[in-house]
Amino acid sequence: MTTASPRIGVIADSSLQGHLLAQAVRVQGFEVAVNADPENLEQDWLDAEEVDLWMVDLTSEDRWQHFLDDLLENAAAPILFCDGQAPDRAAPEYPRWERRLLGKMLDYVDRPRMDEPLEDLETYTPPGAVVSPTEFQALPGGEAPPERVWVLGASLGGPAAVKSFLDCLPSELPVAFVLAQHIDAGFLETLTRVLVRDNDFQCRVGYDGERLAHGTVMIAPVTHEIDFDVEGFVHATEQDWEGPYAPSIDQVINNTASRFQTRCGAILFSGMGNDGSIAGPSLSSQGGRVWAQSAGSCAASSQPDSARETGCVSFSGTPDELARELVEHVRREIADQSSPDASQEPVSGVD
Repeated sequence: MTTASPRIGVIADSSLQGHLLAQAVRVQGFEVAVNADPENLEQDWLDAEEVDLWMVDLTSEDRWQHFLDDLLENAAAPILFCDGQAPDRAAPEYPRWERRLLGKMLDYVDRPRMDEPLEDLETYTPPGAVVSPTEFQALPGGEAPPERVWVLGASLGGPAAVKSFLDCLPSELPVAFVLAQHIDAGFLETLTRVLVRDNDFQCRVGYDGERLAHGTVMIAPVTHEIDFDVEGFVHATEQDWEGPYAPSIDQVINNTASRFQTRCGAILFSGMGNDGSIAGPSLSSQGGRVWAQSAGSCAASSQPDSARETGCVSFSGTPDELARELVEHVRREIADQSSPDASQEPVSGVD
């Protein structure tokens, strides 16, 4: 895995604001080359080639007018003037603030390049045998619309994590998966082969007319948004994904949940940025489950960490722990559905 990150210089006259801006920049995969207040900024930094974009946030522009004049005259890199105090990371509005900041940055610099050698992903050996519960084996087959649809959101380090997750699941699991993976469009077909190389799932890109099915991983295309009808068929909207991420994990979660309601769940795997942290709380409030990969098992943990900070994540674990939890969760669901309704049982009492 290789990365090439644009280098960002942060200038703020508030140490807290400078810290929040630098943190937001790093979360998105950029490198913070400089983080200083105007008084301590070295003059020779302005014309240095080590900075690709200056981000400036000054609470009192009048006080720093001479500095601003000097900055505008001598800075070799473009300048992005930020507007407004960053909200607290725990605030509900923080993910949208961070998303807007990234969108502005991408007007000046390229997104960090993150190349993952998909063909070199190692074969994952589950810690224990992959067992299919008897409840799964007794379910009828066929082409009926899926009973459960789970969105898998991933970015940097995601292919390896998602592959390990799938390798730990029985193919009889009555769940259809939709994968929203931040990746170059040219690698999608390779990803369809690699993810199921060592398991019995099927994997394909979600082109118009494809259908969700149990035992299948549908990969959201990069070039355009997709939606689903009530039967689980893919509908290509011919619209770009909203925001700076493609595909947008938030949009995939929202579009899937709007069709499958509480039958939809989401798991956020390794990645940079905060994609998923806006739709995650909404899905959780509607009764869907949101899980995330544990930070220590991620190649990059900012994406699942951002979701955890919203309070919507009800379970965190390694890819194999997430797989075991999903198997048990679905098994309990099926067992509960097949058990007699407790409200119909006779109630004994004293006359």
